Amino acid sequence: MSALRDTARAKVNLTLRVVGRRVDGYHDLESVVAFADCADALVLDVGGELALSTSGPRAQECGEASDNLVIKAARLLGERVEGLKVGAFALDKHLPVAAGIGGGSADAAAALRLLAQANGLAADDARLLEVARLTGADVPVCLESRACVMTGVGDTLLPLGLPRLPCVMVNPRVPVATKDVFKELGLRNGQLRVGITDVLKAPKWPGEDAAIDVWIKALAAGVNDLEAPAIKVEPVIGEVLSALGALDGVRLARMSGSGATCFALFDDDATAQQAAQAIGQAHPQWWVHAGALN
Repeated sequence: MSALRDTARAKVNLTLRVVGRRVDGYHDLESVVAFADCADALVLDVGGELALSTSGPRAQECGEASDNLVIKAARLLGERVEGLKVGAFALDKHLPVAAGIGGGSADAAAALRLLAQANGLAADDARLLEVARLTGADVPVCLESRACVMTGVGDTLLPLGLPRLPCVMVNPRVPVATKDVFKELGLRNGQLRVGITDVLKAPKWPGEDAAIDVWIKALAAGVNDLEAPAIKVEPVIGEVLSALGALDGVRLARMSGSGATCFALFDDDATAQQAAQAIGQAHPQWWVHAGALN
């Protein structure tokens, strides 16, 4: 079998509500998730022992191969699929790590898609979905890699007809540990952040044919509950949000996930490109990407 290839697109949380913390310690979330046109690339050379090599501008940030989520996902799937064909993975790493855009989760999801292809597994095979959940909270949504409303602990997905949204993504090259942000949020096991009234008033998202302007207004009415605690953990996130909010033509600026990556939405590609150039010149040490979400 020739080498198989897939892309691991960055995940962006356009909104993120923390509903509460379960008695088992996991947090219940409600999030509108989109995917960006920036991605890592993963190749699987089928056959032989399971292995992972890394290259690309972010390769040094990947850590030990044995701790990588690609390897973790492959091993978990191998425990559930007898005679699973594996092989050597090659990861071309471009996305920042510990950045709130699911880089590692997207890599693991791409690995599961490649292994499914190599072994003739259906995309909705229950073992794939189980492994995705066990590998990490963002892996199930990255396995789908399409716009949706994500609820629960990331395991319940409702597809959304999101239009193409021109955007600028910025990461200050400061890793942020998700556990530190949730610790700063400070919820006890079994504690709720929202009441039944809040749940009943949850936003109704626009229909599939809704215009960009309608969607941006709806998203602007949302929040990211992790923004404030993340800024306490890494104050530079506040600087990024201020810089994005000051750009010409910006419609919405918000943090993704638990940070530190933030995004800004625009009405058109030209304005987004000009904004990215401006912020890149003002902050050359930051990672900046101009593109689109959908």
